[in-house]
Amino acid sequence: MPTLLLIRHGRTTANAAGTLAGWSPGIGLDEVGRDQAARLAERLAALPVCRVVASPLQRTLETAAPLAAAWGLEVVQDEGVGECRYGAWTGRPLKDLAQEELWKVIQRAPSAAVFPAGDDYPHESLAAMSARAVETVRRADADVLAAYGPTAVWAAVSHGDVIKAIVADALGMHLDQFQRIVVDPASVSVIRYPVGQAMVLGVNGSGTDLEGIVPTQQEAQSDEGQVGGGAGSGGGQPQGEDAP
Repeated sequence: MPTLLLIRHGRTTANAAGTLAGWSPGIGLDEVGRDQAARLAERLAALPVCRVVASPLQRTLETAAPLAAAWGLEVVQDEGVGECRYGAWTGRPLKDLAQEELWKVIQRAPSAAVFPAGDDYPHESLAAMSARAVETVRRADADVLAAYGPTAVWAAVSHGDVIKAIVADALGMHLDQFQRIVVDPASVSVIRYPVGQAMVLGVNGSGTDLEGIVPTQQEAQSDEGQVGGGAGSGGGQPQGEDAP
């Protein structure tokens, strides 16, 4: 069972301005985001990552570039981990969107939320976004397993709502609960997909101690959780701020 690092892009000009970027072109990292991406590459450089998949948008590619360089890899672009298609909401201020009825649906029953069609950008539902993102990472994980074996580590650089949906699926949560998950810019969440289930090793991590996410051969071959919780890959590493 390979280990997936789910990485949100660094802070962008849209994040700082409080607008919903969506698939708008030309939305790159701001100065804070570029620093976050550089520090993230330093933080993760020692991990034996074998593949980097990224959303094809500018902000995710700018975050993925220093990571891929640190690992000596090329970035594989995949729209399956691309941003949710927000349609007519794209590019609008969040403070204005928060006044609309659809905003309440997104907060209370996101599985029922369908973004409005627009002339400039395609739209989709949050449920459709979740389905294609989960399918993409599970398919890619199977490809990594076939190519590199069960101890492989790979990375996917994506977006906040997309990562929250993938994590919710891995936790066995209904999509209506995905707003309980927090995914900050440049954070790392860690998932494994044993046969028939998923294991979440960390969510929204910003610490530095990541050695424990690389599985031993024995752990990689196991499809079951540990009764009693187990000792951890690193022999009892602390969790919380120092976890990924």
